[in-house]
Amino acid sequence: MSARGPRLFELDSDARIDPGAAPQPPEDAAPPPEGRAMQAAVRAGRAQLGLWARLGWGALAALLTLAASVAVWDFVTGLLARVPALGYLAVALAGVVLLVTLLGVMREWAGFRRLRRIDRLRRQVTAARISDNRPEAAHVVDELDALYAARPEMRWPRSRLAETAPDQLDAGALIDLTETTLMPPLDARATREIEAAARQVALLTAIVPLALVDVLVALLTNLRMIRRIAEIYGGRTGSLGNLRLMRGVIAHLVATGAVAVGEDMLGSVASGSMLSKLSRRFGEGVVNGALTARLGIAAMDICRPVPFHAAPRPRTGTLMSRALSGLFDRPA
Repeated sequence: MSARGPRLFELDSDARIDPGAAPQPPEDAAPPPEGRAMQAAVRAGRAQLGLWARLGWGALAALLTLAASVAVWDFVTGLLARVPALGYLAVALAGVVLLVTLLGVMREWAGFRRLRRIDRLRRQVTAARISDNRPEAAHVVDELDALYAARPEMRWPRSRLAETAPDQLDAGALIDLTETTLMPPLDARATREIEAAARQVALLTAIVPLALVDVLVALLTNLRMIRRIAEIYGGRTGSLGNLRLMRGVIAHLVATGAVAVGEDMLGSVASGSMLSKLSRRFGEGVVNGALTARLGIAAMDICRPVPFHAAPRPRTGTLMSRALSGLFDRPA
């Protein structure tokens, strides 16, 4: 009998073990969630037409408007000649359509004007803080107070600011006091809007199996969220103004690099690998919700008349934790 026992393990003589090598994931491991619905929505919001495309669509819109106007004119004049009573009715209806169109144009113009006012105030606040000019800072504070003068919920913060502002002799301290006094109630409302939108996007993109539908849901939800945030801070917009605002928010998001999906996004809520193992769709929904929260924070940066300085900027992880806790909580 041989002294050697049977060999239980056979090692390949060509195999080499590198102790410093990173462990390789199994071949059938699913890739981490990417938030494809929100990524597609962001790309749709960033899409721009070229010069010739804008000229072509503008010319087509002008041609259709001219053709419709001539057709209405011919219809009304012909009806006046044949049946005067019906002709006068057509004139009245055309007048109503024209009035509604003018009101819509004025509404859009007012929305753009409010957005420009918020932009101007934010630039003035930044300039006053940099120059440390107390009279300039006081002037900006007066304009901020006038911005919220008609808001009943801002009555107490405005009165508190009026009492404490004269004690601040430094421009930076005055602006910080204004931020910590006027902005917190508005910030709280804005963060609630972000949490609600993130929760809705996370839920709907997790349960809707159709790719184009969840992209549309994410896009519409984010448009509504951005519009609500603008209204909260005093920059209520029309339809065109809301589209312009969303483009600005997405540009800000891209410039700060917050569009990229990283491990910190999933790690702030739960482990990305655990989400993938539990449910691929749920993981996608969470990442879509986190991207919505990031978009909402960028909207706060754009719409807030006082840039974040003394007050802390909301964090994506905190907003998503509250949004998901609201998703799973049940009333008692």
